[in-house]
Amino acid sequence: MKKIGDPREYRLRFFIEHSYDRRVCSSCQTPFWTRGDSDRCNDIPCTDYRFFDIDIGSGPLSYEQSLERFLRFFEREGHRIIDPAPVVARWREDLYLTIASIVVFQPHVTSGKIPPPANPLVIAQPSIRLEDIDNVGLTFGRHMTNFTMGGHHAFNYRDRKIYWKDETVEYAKRFFVEEIGVPEEELYFKESWWEGGGNAGPCLEVAVGGLEVATLVFMQYEVLDGSYREIPLKIVDTGYGIERIAWLTSKTPTAFHAVYGSDLIDRFHRKLGVEKPDRDMLSTLARYAGRIDPDDPSTIDRFFRIAEETFGRESIDVLKRSMTLYSIVDHTKTLALMLGDGVVPSNTGEGYLARLVIRRTLKNMRSLGSDVALSDLVKLQIDRWGPLYRSIERNRSYIAEIIDIEEEKFRNLISKAPTIVARYLRRSLDLDSLIEIYDSHGIPPEIIEAELSRRGVKVEIPRNFYSLVASRHASTPIKGGRGEDLDRSLREWASKFPPTRRLYHEDPYMREFTARILGFRDGWLILDSTCFYPTAGGQIHDVGEITVGSKSYRVVDVVKVGDVVLHKLDRPLEIDGYAESITVRGSIDWERRFRIMRHHTATHIVLAAIRSVFGDHIWQAGAEKTEFKGRLDVTHYRLPSESELAKIEELANMVVDQRRSVVIHSLDRYDAESRFGLKIYQGGVPDTRVLRIVEIPGWDAEACYGTHVRNTGEVGGVKIVNVSKIADGVVRFEYVAGSRIAEEYGREYRSLKPVMEALKSGSISELRARVEGLIRQVRDMESVISKYRSQWISSFLDGIDKIAIRVGGVRVIPVIDPPEISIGREILKKVTGMERSIGIMLVPRGERTMVEISVSRDLLDRVSARDLMASLASSLGGKGGGRPDHASGVVGSSSREVLRSLTGFLEDAQMHS
Repeated sequence: MKKIGDPREYRLRFFIEHSYDRRVCSSCQTPFWTRGDSDRCNDIPCTDYRFFDIDIGSGPLSYEQSLERFLRFFEREGHRIIDPAPVVARWREDLYLTIASIVVFQPHVTSGKIPPPANPLVIAQPSIRLEDIDNVGLTFGRHMTNFTMGGHHAFNYRDRKIYWKDETVEYAKRFFVEEIGVPEEELYFKESWWEGGGNAGPCLEVAVGGLEVATLVFMQYEVLDGSYREIPLKIVDTGYGIERIAWLTSKTPTAFHAVYGSDLIDRFHRKLGVEKPDRDMLSTLARYAGRIDPDDPSTIDRFFRIAEETFGRESIDVLKRSMTLYSIVDHTKTLALMLGDGVVPSNTGEGYLARLVIRRTLKNMRSLGSDVALSDLVKLQIDRWGPLYRSIERNRSYIAEIIDIEEEKFRNLISKAPTIVARYLRRSLDLDSLIEIYDSHGIPPEIIEAELSRRGVKVEIPRNFYSLVASRHASTPIKGGRGEDLDRSLREWASKFPPTRRLYHEDPYMREFTARILGFRDGWLILDSTCFYPTAGGQIHDVGEITVGSKSYRVVDVVKVGDVVLHKLDRPLEIDGYAESITVRGSIDWERRFRIMRHHTATHIVLAAIRSVFGDHIWQAGAEKTEFKGRLDVTHYRLPSESELAKIEELANMVVDQRRSVVIHSLDRYDAESRFGLKIYQGGVPDTRVLRIVEIPGWDAEACYGTHVRNTGEVGGVKIVNVSKIADGVVRFEYVAGSRIAEEYGREYRSLKPVMEALKSGSISELRARVEGLIRQVRDMESVISKYRSQWISSFLDGIDKIAIRVGGVRVIPVIDPPEISIGREILKKVTGMERSIGIMLVPRGERTMVEISVSRDLLDRVSARDLMASLASSLGGKGGGRPDHASGVVGSSSREVLRSLTGFLEDAQMHS
């Protein structure tokens, strides 16, 4: 087993032949390789930022120029440029965001199942990492939530080596020295180790003048319970920081100035009303920014102490506000990228992470006292980055709309914060509790701290609170298929059989077939071929019959384990003799299958129609296709209007009427992605090189396992029967197709029949007229009742002194069996604004009495409605609870007994002035 730090992993021919020395850093004790003369590793915090003083041959390079230099260098070196993927990792089931360039090729390429799109290749991948979000701004640009990872990758198979460690290091040396113009003696390679995603390998961190500019990873081991096993596919996984290269060459005080440009930074200063820090001060302090270790608060304190001693307290206040501004600059670009790639803010998945960034940005803007709209700042980023990232320009209106909606939600949340935080007063608030409050309600920790402080409760908020929250929500467990529900031993048994021939794919209209038995166990049957469709891709399984000799068995379930299809029979198979010599006949319930096929094709039609109406952010979040209906859950931020629903139906039925062909393709993964885009992965990502693509030409194309009709005309029509919001950011559409439309209409008509008869309506149109008339009558009656209600309340209040019961210096105002409970509550509400008054509403409920109590504000320091309710419940039998000013419950006594008990409690409490 290789050991971490084994010098043999790093003793490369390149270093020896080019006279690089291996030394050990006198500060951090890490080994490194260099031709320079320093005894330190040239990385922070072992050295300050020295790169400001290094003469870089290329001169200042903008972000775009740095990107172009990187790509073209490796293209000249035989690497094919690969287009970047979205920042939302739609092809991953265990990860929400693209956090590195290698993520684009995981898990299918790195596992060896699928070859890479080119070998070697180079990619400049926009990436988002939120685990260090609290450090953004503080470290002058060393931390960013969004960045571009330039990666050149080589995938070395046992029978085909591309290049490995020596060549990778030589590429780094040549790029930085020859292309960028870094003096070679300033190039340091620090030995390190990388682990992630179950793999591991040695790596070299490339540093120039205190700035880490690249990491060279050699993925060569599989991690197994603390040990390492060599893997056959050895991968060169490099990460060059495009933003770091721009900062290295531009020598601006912060990386934000190098990447975003001073003009954009200045516009943020003006918009947010934040004074610009003195440039000389910023440049001076930038040299020491590398000393800041966000995990060590003492280094932060030390940095600001040095800054204050050098430039004065007022200047440091300006600096701290500018650091907050830099974080806002970073976060607004991250939001543009996430929302531009179709993320809908929500309480789960990538939507949760987008909302976290939005709320942290709004919190930071609030700390600056800014009242500018967040969407205005994000629009500045769209203007800056739109030419480079077309998705954010294309989705400009959606991005602005969703930001405005989220900002309004945040304002409403802040207004409710005092009430919400009050619920947690009696709890011990540790970190998990704080995260729970944030997860449940979205209240920023600073507001929790302020609200609790006002109530005399101290709570410690970790400086890296948002980073901790983001880390907990960065990934999700991989969901297994339907076969994962089976008993493990059954799955192991099934995996020993050869793949089942899928007749349902060869001819989805096949109704009967013959096949040979391969195995049977515990009521499960495996055949060499079948046209019984297994539950997969949201499509329910087929049912039908299998005949063995003279005996017939009902197929009640069908499941796929890998490529093997298992049939669940209604009873154990009874076979005499050798099973594998027996041929069976199978027949599916065709009418049921055809209805399912209609609903599956309808799902593809409806999804494309919804995207057409609402935009590219629509993404399938779940689906189900049965013989009764289709169900489609999509990412969207609000329920559709009636006109929008009508438009979706209109578009769907237009496609049905056009009788477009439904074409099945078997395409190489990269050909499919190039031809149709990543939208093909609506229902998940197959782990095969060849994808089964279901295309409705000019309308929709998806990787899909299911069965479909031959053309859209066979769907027979689409009717949306229900729309609901099933979660924050997820809307559910339910619809029927074909003959189910008539059935659904008939069911609705029959449910209306009793209403029509009661209202003496002969038709639905006549029923509508009668209902509209009734609605007018009800509104008129509500107006009259409202007047009577006001008169009743007014009359009651005028006579309060006559009915009030005096207990010492307090008035007890009984409201007994009011005509409406809402009237009684209105009176109780008014009681809270009176002086020295307690209102009690008593509503008989058979042998029990419903009780509500309100206490005027000036009595709250002496008596509590909650305590009074508890005493009544205890003495009279019942239960209740509430707040100090208002409580409610039910007791097992009459109104008179309740009132007598209440006055008794008050007398005992000596309610006298």
